[in-house]
Amino acid sequence: MAAQNGNPIGHDEPAVVIVGSGAGGGTLAYELTARGIPCVVLEAGPYLTPDDYENDEWAAFNQMAWLSKRVSSGSWRVARDFPNLPAWIVKAVGGSTTHWSGATPRFKDYEFKTKTYYGGVRDANLLDWPITLGELAPYYDRAERAIGSTHRHGRPPLPANNNYKVFAGGAERVGYRFYATGPYGTNAEPYDGRPASVQDGFNFQGDKQSAKWSTAVREIPRALSTGKLDLRAEAQAVQITHDARGRVDAVLYLDKDGNLHRQRATIVCVAGNSIESPRLLLMSASAMHPDGLANSSGQVGRNYMRHMTGSVYARFDKPVRMYRGETMAGIVADEARLDTSRGFAGGYYFETISLGPAFLASFIEPGAWGHDLTDLLEAYANTAGLWIVGEDMPQETNRISLHTSEVDEWGLPVADVHYDDHANDLAMREHGYSRADLLYESVGALGTHHTPPYPSTHNLGTCRMSARPQDGVVDAFGQAHDVPGLFVSDGSVMTSGAAANPTLTIVALAIRQAEYIADQLSAGGL
Repeated sequence: MAAQNGNPIGHDEPAVVIVGSGAGGGTLAYELTARGIPCVVLEAGPYLTPDDYENDEWAAFNQMAWLSKRVSSGSWRVARDFPNLPAWIVKAVGGSTTHWSGATPRFKDYEFKTKTYYGGVRDANLLDWPITLGELAPYYDRAERAIGSTHRHGRPPLPANNNYKVFAGGAERVGYRFYATGPYGTNAEPYDGRPASVQDGFNFQGDKQSAKWSTAVREIPRALSTGKLDLRAEAQAVQITHDARGRVDAVLYLDKDGNLHRQRATIVCVAGNSIESPRLLLMSASAMHPDGLANSSGQVGRNYMRHMTGSVYARFDKPVRMYRGETMAGIVADEARLDTSRGFAGGYYFETISLGPAFLASFIEPGAWGHDLTDLLEAYANTAGLWIVGEDMPQETNRISLHTSEVDEWGLPVADVHYDDHANDLAMREHGYSRADLLYESVGALGTHHTPPYPSTHNLGTCRMSARPQDGVVDAFGQAHDVPGLFVSDGSVMTSGAAANPTLTIVALAIRQAEYIADQLSAGGL
């Protein structure tokens, strides 16, 4: 199959094969090729450029979203409201970095040690990470510089839009201290070859201006320019194979016409998101690994996390026009703290949010109709909005598994995404709703509406890091405990989800992993 760009690598030529091109896979591809290591990236979706992006919410959704069949199960409301769309992620080069808010807070020290700090939370499968914040800190620095995070390393803040001004005014009145217009991965001034944001109000799904960082804008083009990357778009990975010793040796994939190919691999890095990565490992079962590749612990697919989320929309007597400026334009961090006196472990952030009228009609209250819905929509110009995002508890029963009868367009078993809210999640969400109500009421809101969680955009866990092989899937560098040469390189390695948006941490972990792989290859360790 021909390369999209760069130099083609023969199917029988050994290479590092990376499955997925998002925050983890795209970063890994650049970091490795910059060190002269040949890589093949298999991306299930097309290679869209900024010129291709649709500036219309539903058109963009249909252009970019992963719409191949999936199944939702469990008691979470998403299974009722969006049974065929448990997750809202991208199927295109750049992955979900082409559809993200841009928020880049770091995890906190205690969030790497949840078992130590939270103790025995009933029905939660808590585990401390095998790495610490101190170990990841220098890679956070590198990730923030790569992304161009505002408020970091001398980068200026984004200007405040009206949605943020209402948000910040309420934060000040209720006594919050830690609120700002970032950190965000959208340029306030030209940086790293990308222009400043024009505050166009539409860059959530595909930023035509390229002011917002994505691997499709930065890492993938730079990797291609090294001549060491063979990027294969519309290439669906279906199986990872290994030799008689148990070491990975190839990836099988389907091209857009359904032709099966085998790419020889020295190392395989799986970066397909916390749904597709375990799905691929489970589909790669063999006589040596009858329950799925890297699954001797039985933990592949388990401990799925999607963050505790919810939204609050407030109506005012004067226009807010929340759609102007950045979609997510500010953060309140005061509730992202360790304080069990609130009735739950972990913490959460408030982040401004704005949806266009069509999306708002679909998501503000799924199933609503008549005056219950039209009253909310008629107040659109006078509405302000925020999103609550917080740490949810890992549970073994929340998992990705292969459906026993449903198949996708290739005849492959689809992912069954099973999720039940933990009692801790429910308590945190209600606390967030009540504090958001107070925030908006303090600046004169006529009323607020609590919107339930949307389809998952933060998919975490399912191949978690662990110090002991029996507790997880990969080690501190993301290498499988029981399959030499196999790495996992996305948010599925997260041992716990923390409160922060995950992209910055995924990028930091990928930079660290790339450094480890390059050093090990150089030393003959891999």
